[in-house]
Amino acid sequence: MSREFWKSAGMHLLQRGAEGWLEVTPQFLRAYYTRPEMHPLEGSCAAEVALHEDLMADPLRPVDAARLAALADPEVADNYRVVLAYRDLLMRAGTIEGAYLRLMRQSKIAIPPVFVDQMVHLILRNILDGCTDPIRLRTAELFFREQSASTEDARLMLADEEIVEMHARTGSETGLAQLLSQTGTPLKSVALDVLDDDNKDIYWPRSDRFDTVIDFRFGQPAPDAFARVVESWLKHLLRLEVRVEPRPSIEDADWRWHIGLDRESTRILNTLYEGKTPSLDDMASIVGLFRMRIPDERMVLEKVRGKPVYLGLAMDARKRVKMKPQNLLTNLPVIATV
Repeated sequence: MSREFWKSAGMHLLQRGAEGWLEVTPQFLRAYYTRPEMHPLEGSCAAEVALHEDLMADPLRPVDAARLAALADPEVADNYRVVLAYRDLLMRAGTIEGAYLRLMRQSKIAIPPVFVDQMVHLILRNILDGCTDPIRLRTAELFFREQSASTEDARLMLADEEIVEMHARTGSETGLAQLLSQTGTPLKSVALDVLDDDNKDIYWPRSDRFDTVIDFRFGQPAPDAFARVVESWLKHLLRLEVRVEPRPSIEDADWRWHIGLDRESTRILNTLYEGKTPSLDDMASIVGLFRMRIPDERMVLEKVRGKPVYLGLAMDARKRVKMKPQNLLTNLPVIATV
C-alpha cells in the first residue's frame, strides 16, 4: 500500500506532466516568495512591500534591475535577484527535472546549493512516488542531505548531518547523538534509531524529520536499496536503463570507467585507476562501491562496451558524506541521452 512521505519536498504544489516530470506552477513559486528571506517585515520599505504583493498576485511578473535597485535593503534586493534567477531557470525549462538537467550541464551553477538540493529532493519524491520500502527512501536522502558517518563497533552508520549537529548542540537524547563522537563534542550515550527490516515502519511518520540511521556496510539492505535509487534516477532523468549492484571491492585488470559520487571518492578512484596505491586513510574512507552495467551497449562509448562502470562513495576527513548526484548524469560513458 502506498504511503505518504517527504511532504516537505513540496510536490503537492506541482503537477506531473504527461512525460512524468514535475511542471512548475504559480503555487510553487509563491512558496519561495513566502520564505523568511523574502517576506516583508514590519520595517520593510514601501517598494519592497509592493514588489512582494505584485509577485504574490502574479508569480511570473517581470522585475527589472531598476525596481530591485529601489529597495532600501541591499540584502533583500540580493535575495530577490537570487530567487528570481531561479524562477527564470524553472520557467525556461518548464519542469523541475528539465531545469535540473540544464543547470547540471552548465559550467557554472548560478543558484545557491540549497536550491539545488531542494530540486533533487523534489525529483526523488516524484521518482519514488508509491515506494513501499522505507530503507530505499532513507538511502535516497543521501542524494540531497549531507550525512555524518560513524565506523564504531565494526559498523558503518550514516545519520543526517544537520540533525546530528542539532542534537550535538542541544544534548538531546532522542537517538542520534552517539553517532557524533567523532565531532569532538561531549555527547550523552543514547540508543540509536537504526532503520532495519525489523523496525522500518518507524520511517513513515518521521520521514520529514530525517532522523533515522542506516547501516551502510556491504551485505546490509541499505547499499542494495541505494543501488535501486541510482537505477531509478538515471531512468527518470535520462531514460537510461542500468543495472547497479554493491561490491565489496574493485578487482578488475581491465578497468575502463568509473564515477565518483562525491569529491573524495572521485579522487580515490582516480588514484586506483592510475595504478597507484591510495593511503590507508583513503581506503578506510570508502563508504560504498558499486558496479553498474548499461544493457543497451549501443548507448555506450566504444571503449566501455561490454565493461562495467564502477561507482564509489566516500566520506571526507571529518567523516561527512556529501553526495553529488549530478556526477551520475554528467560523467556517464554514453554517446547521447535526452
